[in-house]
Amino acid sequence: MARWEPDARGRLMLAALALYTERGYEQTTVADIAQRAGVTERTFFRHFADKREVLFDGSGMLQDTVVAAIADARLGAPPLDVVGAAMERAAVSMQDRRDFARQRAAIIAATPSLHERELLKLATLGTAAATALQERGVPPVAAALAAELGVAVFKVAFEQWITCQLDFPACIRATLDELSALHSPSPAPRP
Repeated sequence: MARWEPDARGRLMLAALALYTERGYEQTTVADIAQRAGVTERTFFRHFADKREVLFDGSGMLQDTVVAAIADARLGAPPLDVVGAAMERAAVSMQDRRDFARQRAAIIAATPSLHERELLKLATLGTAAATALQERGVPPVAAALAAELGVAVFKVAFEQWITCQLDFPACIRATLDELSALHSPSPAPRP
C-alpha cells in the first residue's frame, strides 16, 4: 500500500460506489473499500463513520446551502417562493455531480436498508428549512408546509434530473411550475 496519496476521501468515495455497484451494498465491507482505495481501514474511519455515510456525505452541505439561501432571501417573499429558490440554489451546487447522483440513487434503490437513511436525510432537510423560515418570521404551520413542499419538489426534481438531459435547476423550476399548476383554477370544460 502506498505510504501517501492525495485525496483519500475522494478515492474512498469512488471505491465505495464502484464496489456497491459491482457487489451490492450489503456484500461490501469497509475493508473492501479501503483496499480498493489504497488506504487503511483506519483512514476510512477518519473520513466516514460507517460505509453508509459514503452515500450521505453531502447531506450537511445540502442542508447548509438550503438554510443559507432561505436566510438570504428577500424579506417579505412568500415562503414557498423562498424555499423554491433555496432548492434551486442547492440544485446549482449539485449540477456537476450527476454521475455520482445517478450511481448513488441506483444503489439506494437496490438496498432497502438505505431507504430509511434517505428518508431521514430528507426529513432533516425539511426540519432545517422550516426552522430557517420561522427565523424569518414565517408562522410555524406555514413554515412546515412550505418546507415539506420544498423537499417534495427537490425529491421529484432530483428523480427527473438523474433520468433526463435537463439540468437540475431547470428540473426544480419545472417541478415548481407543476406544483403551482396544482392549485391554479382549471379552465372550464368546453361544451
